[in-house]
Amino acid sequence: MAAIAAAVAAATSAFTSFHLTRAATHTRRHIRTFITSSLSSSSTKFNITFAPPKTKPEPAIPIINPNSDSDSDSVPNLDAELGDQLYIPWIVRDEKGNLTLQSTPPARLLHEMANASTSKKKKKGKEVASKAATVVPTPEPKHSKAARRFYNENFRDPPQRLSKVLAAAGVASRRSSEELIFQGRVTVNGSVCKTPQTKVDPARDVIYVNGNRLPKKLPTKVYLALNKPKGYICSSGEKETKSVMSLFDDFIKSWDKRHPGQPKPRLFTVGRLDVATTGLIIVTNDGEFTHQISHPSSNLSKEYIATIDGEVHKRHLIAISEGTVIDGVHCTPDNVELLPGQPDLSRPRLRIVVHEGRNHEVRELVKNAGLQLRALKRIRIGGFRLPADLALGKHVELNQANLKALGWKS
Repeated sequence: MAAIAAAVAAATSAFTSFHLTRAATHTRRHIRTFITSSLSSSSTKFNITFAPPKTKPEPAIPIINPNSDSDSDSVPNLDAELGDQLYIPWIVRDEKGNLTLQSTPPARLLHEMANASTSKKKKKGKEVASKAATVVPTPEPKHSKAARRFYNENFRDPPQRLSKVLAAAGVASRRSSEELIFQGRVTVNGSVCKTPQTKVDPARDVIYVNGNRLPKKLPTKVYLALNKPKGYICSSGEKETKSVMSLFDDFIKSWDKRHPGQPKPRLFTVGRLDVATTGLIIVTNDGEFTHQISHPSSNLSKEYIATIDGEVHKRHLIAISEGTVIDGVHCTPDNVELLPGQPDLSRPRLRIVVHEGRNHEVRELVKNAGLQLRALKRIRIGGFRLPADLALGKHVELNQANLKALGWKS
């Protein structure tokens, strides 16, 4: 009896602490516990017995009724169903106030755990959504000093004169930009600059013109060939109503769609054609390109077609080929040729090629020969010829082959 009382006391203390232990021996012992309790006004009693395991496991674990006084109730095979898992009993008080023993947590606890996990997931989802909404841009990768030095020496544009930078940014022409600088309306890094030759870098220096910040990025270089109609002048002044620049309004309006994030270019012509002359003229925003192409040292030949009123004789061709004096300089054409007549053209036409490109040079040559000029059209500059299918007032963008034909060495 003393041994039984000791065993009951040991089992009771182990159950109240909610721990079941297994012996760490090679021979595994299968323990089946059957606990009964009877509640009375005085105390609660537990009866524990041990039995060998059964071969067929029960599909479910029944709830043990503590009010049952029978010691012969069948107990399910916990080892077969739980395996090596630790069995933790749950003591739950039912609606009548009686204590019951079950192997699963109570339904109320499971419901609270489910609600708690669901609300936590929703909160986490909101946090992820808020983080995704406020995405912080990743900083630019840092390079070594040697890599930055190599980039600056080989790829970075060198500093340029302030007046040239203003003209390239589309503020005004080169001469007008110099006037703005002399008037003290341009600041560089917070200081007023009155020297057009000051070297600046738009990517590093902070430049303001009339209180407006100059963009760090200069606009992309643009090269266009225009078939100039009659009655338009080659001037970019705002007061001029019929300027060739007005023919590029649609091109400027669609600039943001084709080049987002870049400032609009300020276009100007390479050289000039008088108001009555039609044909090929180059339009760009590259000042260096303009200077190289229009400079007399380029020796670019220019071909014109002159339509004459009246008959043309051999003496007229000789007079034109001998040249004339313009602004104190004797100018002679490279070639003069009478084109063969065509059925749809009643007036004779001359092909005149010059390379100096002085003001009204072709008109003065024809006038000096005693001929009356009806119309004048330029069809070629250097190796680039005006496309035959390009209508009056229309333009086409030049590619690298066209620029090379014009003698441009980028």
